[in-house]
Parts: sequence; C-alpha cells; structure tokens
Amino acid sequence: MPVPSKERVVELLVDLVRERGYDLEDVNVIAAGKHSAVRVMVDREEGVDLDALPELSREISDAFDAVTDFGEAPYTLEVTTPGIDRPLTEARHWRRARGRKVRVELADGGAFECRVGVLDGDSVTVVIKQKGVLSTRAVSLSDIVKAVVQVEFSRPSAEEMDLAGGVVGSRPSPANTDEIVDVEAPEEGSNK
Repeated sequence: MPVPSKERVVELLVDLVRERGYDLEDVNVIAAGKHSAVRVMVDREEGVDLDALPELSREISDAFDAVTDFGEAPYTLEVTTPGIDRPLTEARHWRRARGRKVRVELADGGAFECRVGVLDGDSVTVVIKQKGVLSTRAVSLSDIVKAVVQVEFSRPSAEEMDLAGGVVGSRPSPANTDEIVDVEAPEEGSNK
C-alpha cells in the first residue's frame, strides 16, 4: 500500500465522520514496512458509545477500499477515542472536560491544577483550591500552553462542582456526605 498521507486520510474521512455525528480529533499514519497502520481518533459532545465504533470502523474501511490510491497492501485500521491523557487543545475539548480536574501550564510559566468550569467564548472559568479555599478564575485559552485531564480517585465536593457550573452529562455527581460508602475496608489483621 502506498502509505497515504495524514492529509489524504483527513480529506477522505472528515465528511463521513461528521455525518455520523463525530469530530475527527486526530489521524496517525504509520508506515511499518509492508504493513502500515492508520489510527483514527474520534469524539463527540455526548461521548462515544464504544459499541458504535465497530460500525464506524467498517464504514471507514469501506471508504478506504473505495479509493485507488491506497493500493492492495495490508494495513491495520484502528478507530479509537481520546484517552484521559489527551491534551485539551480546542474549545470543544474544554467544553467536554467541564467538571474534570485538569493540570494547566500557562505561557507565562505558571502552572496549577484546577477543575474545569464553564467555557465562555475564548476563556474558561476554572475552580482553584488554595490553602483549602475554593475560588474561580477566568483563563484565556490563548494563555494556555498545555492542559491535561488528571485521574481522580475521589469525587469532588458539591461546592467545587457548583463553582464549576454543576454536574454535566455523565460526569460523576458531586460527593454526598450523607451517602459515604466504605469500599472494601480490609478486615482487621489482614494484609489487604
């Protein structure tokens, strides 16, 4: 297979992916000898139902098979979604990350962890905790050099989520102090 360029794959897929209700987030084309790989990353506002990806993958494969410039050599097609460590680079990424904890690096060298709040045009409101006190701050997207969602092992407080604009879609509900559940507490004397 003549390895298609990233630009050619994007050109071929952008309308198909959009028509299916997805955003084409990224394309990687990897030449590996006689066997190449094409990785297509998609996402959408309401999140991606992983059960829908095989059908989208078949449609993308059919689109590749319908053109002559991909040749006959084997290739691997992978259709995937952004991982948790995918940087937030577009306004839509910030909108989708509302309520999540993010590590932000600014152009002026500053860096901090915050909870993503409401996106308003070209700025995002973030919730910052300093010395145990929650506050909000508007940050211009153009001032952000890098931002990556952080893994959390506990739910945020209701106050923090309220400051972030409330719970969004499938995001976890804020902690409810009336419903504290002890998850698999080790038995006394055990080494769990």
